[in-house]
Amino acid sequence: MTALLTVKNLKFKRKVRKNWWQKAEKFVIGPINFELNAGETLAIIGDNGSGKSTLANLLAGVVTPSSGQLLLNGQKLRHRNLKQRSLNIRMIFQHSKESLNPALTVGTILDEPLKLNTNLDARERKEKISTTLRQVGLLREHAHFYRHMLSDGQRQRVVLARALILNPQVIVADEPFAALDPSVRSQMVNLLMRLQRELGLSYIFISHNLGIVRHISDRVLVLQNGKVIESGKTDVVFNWPKSDYMKKLLTAHQSLVLSKLLD
Repeated sequence: MTALLTVKNLKFKRKVRKNWWQKAEKFVIGPINFELNAGETLAIIGDNGSGKSTLANLLAGVVTPSSGQLLLNGQKLRHRNLKQRSLNIRMIFQHSKESLNPALTVGTILDEPLKLNTNLDARERKEKISTTLRQVGLLREHAHFYRHMLSDGQRQRVVLARALILNPQVIVADEPFAALDPSVRSQMVNLLMRLQRELGLSYIFISHNLGIVRHISDRVLVLQNGKVIESGKTDVVFNWPKSDYMKKLLTAHQSLVLSKLLD
């Protein structure tokens, strides 16, 4: 059976200059290889600077790879074909507040991708927006709200609605819960899992929170300095980590959990 998304030898290179007087250092990601099946969640984990967010941007088409291929249902995804990418792979960014235009209503924000990527008329677009808002636990009336009128959790639901509005096959979520308090975070995790069951979505989930990763993902890909150092089924990687790096990540997570319990 053909995988939904196949990533082959994906590489990205850029030069990073920390100060103008220092020689630029080369930052390299890859080669990255993996497959994502329909209805599956792949988590990408690693420390800050490991390349997680850059990889997310590569997969969503925000950044152009230096080499390699992305195949969707066996068909090559072309980076310059933005409509093809937009219809099939959507992204949820980490900071919902910054990713929503404060001058636009929620309805206008959700209407824009429909105008650009579909042939729906105004009435059909309005109905699609209302349906999508209800899918993510908001009201039809929220279409008339501006960003400042929404709570953190509601803003994140709007960002999720924008990702869902074109009926994508894959959603790339880059630290989607980082700015949320624990109760709202739990609600969003449950919402994502429910939508996955109902819509057959596949997720690529980037996170520092190993507790959520273990709960939500089927497989894990571990990045260190742009390289995949470990990958496999989530339970296997968490219970029998092979690399010292993964063992350190798990130890740090367990220490953090313990410290919260003792507070």
